[in-house]
Amino acid sequence: MTQTPSRIAIVGGHGKIALLLTKLLSARGDQVTSIIRNPEHTTDVEAAGAVARLADVEHMDAEQIASVVADHQAVVWAAGAGGGSPERTYAVDRDAAIATVDAARASGASRFVMVSYFGAGPDHGVPRDNAFFAYAEAKAAADEYLRGSEGLDWTVLGPSGLTDEPGTGAIDASSTEASQVSRADVAAVIAAVLHDPGTIGRTIRFNDGDTPIAEAITRS
Repeated sequence: MTQTPSRIAIVGGHGKIALLLTKLLSARGDQVTSIIRNPEHTTDVEAAGAVARLADVEHMDAEQIASVVADHQAVVWAAGAGGGSPERTYAVDRDAAIATVDAARASGASRFVMVSYFGAGPDHGVPRDNAFFAYAEAKAAADEYLRGSEGLDWTVLGPSGLTDEPGTGAIDASSTEASQVSRADVAAVIAAVLHDPGTIGRTIRFNDGDTPIAEAITRS
């Protein structure tokens, strides 16, 4: 039986979703390590309930990242380049994400949750001349790499357009059309799938909705 993780590393630990997630995980007794590259963010992640770990995964290989996530049972990829140059987008959203997948497998962190986006995939349909193309390509590659990685209990999450509205604790994981969803509910979905082995090996796309999260991730 798959072990429920209690020692969880969050890559990109200072993001809005990551900070909300840290509060949820620490409140239920999980031990959280927030992996951040800016030392000025240490106070924020510690206030949310995590142990801060400084590491710039953009410039690390899988072996180096493995030393950071060692002794954790789960890794959550919540990092991103946040736009900018295509080169940095590929470096972070594709290459560093893939290196982190390899690092998790090498270190024994068998549970891996990838935060992607609703329309991610090889058939994303974003034109090459669109500014979003590099991100779409990078996420498609990283998601597919994770799905094909042996030895990891993976889940890929595809939230739709993000808002800062209060969370409702309910989503729609059955729609085929992207809409929007609050960052608070995305954090709650991540927390839920980490403790639900029934979500292993699945891609869950979701919007705001009316179905309680625990029920929605089981149905989808």
